[in-house]
Amino acid sequence: MEKALNSMNEASSALLREHYFFTTHPSGLPIYIFPKKLTTAFAYFAVRYGSTDNCFCVSEKGTPERVPAGVAHFLEHKLFENEDGSDAFEQFAALGADANAYTSYNKTAYLFSCTENFEAALSELLRFVLHPHFTDASVKKEQGIITEEIREYDDRPWERCFQNLLCAMYRENPVRENICGSAESIRKITPELLYRCHASFYRPSNMALIVCGDVDPETVLKIADAHLPTEALDEPIRRGNVNEPEEVAKTYVEQAMQVSKPLFSIGIKDPVLISDPDARLRRDLCVNLLCEILFSRAGEFYSGLFEQGIVTPSFSYGYSSTETFAFTCISGESDEPERVLALLKDYLARVRTEGLDREDFERCRRAMYADELRAYDSTEEIASRLLSFVLEGTQMFSCPDVIQSITLNETETLLSELFADERFALSVIRPLK
Repeated sequence: MEKALNSMNEASSALLREHYFFTTHPSGLPIYIFPKKLTTAFAYFAVRYGSTDNCFCVSEKGTPERVPAGVAHFLEHKLFENEDGSDAFEQFAALGADANAYTSYNKTAYLFSCTENFEAALSELLRFVLHPHFTDASVKKEQGIITEEIREYDDRPWERCFQNLLCAMYRENPVRENICGSAESIRKITPELLYRCHASFYRPSNMALIVCGDVDPETVLKIADAHLPTEALDEPIRRGNVNEPEEVAKTYVEQAMQVSKPLFSIGIKDPVLISDPDARLRRDLCVNLLCEILFSRAGEFYSGLFEQGIVTPSFSYGYSSTETFAFTCISGESDEPERVLALLKDYLARVRTEGLDREDFERCRRAMYADELRAYDSTEEIASRLLSFVLEGTQMFSCPDVIQSITLNETETLLSELFADERFALSVIRPLK
């Protein structure tokens, strides 16, 4: 263990009394090991490849290739199928490990948790993700399975409300596409296309391995050596650029579904896209703090709507940001969605004029700071958070200091910039007549 640690870098936080080790494998794979003396070990093997990566080129001078929507998610499904016909899920179950995977807009992650047989489970994780096997028959079968998944997704009112909102907000950005793609787009997927996308993105230098638990770093590195190439592939991945206007594509969209009360999602498009990871982290934390001040259940806006019976307790809000898109979303149930939007705009205009309350600002910042300190009690939570920070290119332990450094003036500046009328969109799901 001492030898392995000597070859690794260490990041630590005196405030959190936590630390982790990291290194870059000769294959180019970043490896992060977060020691935590808990009974469950957790591991992520993830790739910087998500549903919005549908236009790319693996060379300096080539022409970007556009692929059908849903390829990243399709790949995630197919990688669990082994060449001998067995399923990687079965291998994990035999080891007493719980495995899963997911695809988001900008990443695909494969993961497992276990209380025993960690080494064998980690070997299986690296093996099946890096060794694809596709046939015409297996792809055709998966097309049927994912088509049914898309239908189920389209039958969920809240999911439909949010997806409609993305289509209303964005005109060109592929975030407007369902992560699974469409029944039409996935019919265009072939084994050759899957192999090409796997070879383009599933290279160790475009991936990350995150391990959290009571594990031996030297063992992790030995397993990595056994499954990874000895040299890095340095060809850059050029992702397609999107010319997205600042204003929303549509201000209003609605659909009728089997619901008892109308659902709504209000989106506020943020045109400020930041390439520097640390600056993007700061803006993300600032806007989330602002949302907490403005829209929390203890705040004036929600409590006023609830007391008047305009909204139900089914109310949520948040801010999402990546290098290629950013937006605030407020969702809930109301018989008068348009009135909610009008009252929201009036409320924001008044707060912009009057300014934020300093006590509310300090209270919400303290709460966000406390949440950050409490986030280190679970190997799953730690591994998930560390993965997000690694793929974003930022330091996880910097969060408390950034939160503490956010000022009231900085937050009020964001308030004056974020909520322009032309950036609002409203998506409504109404009951069937």
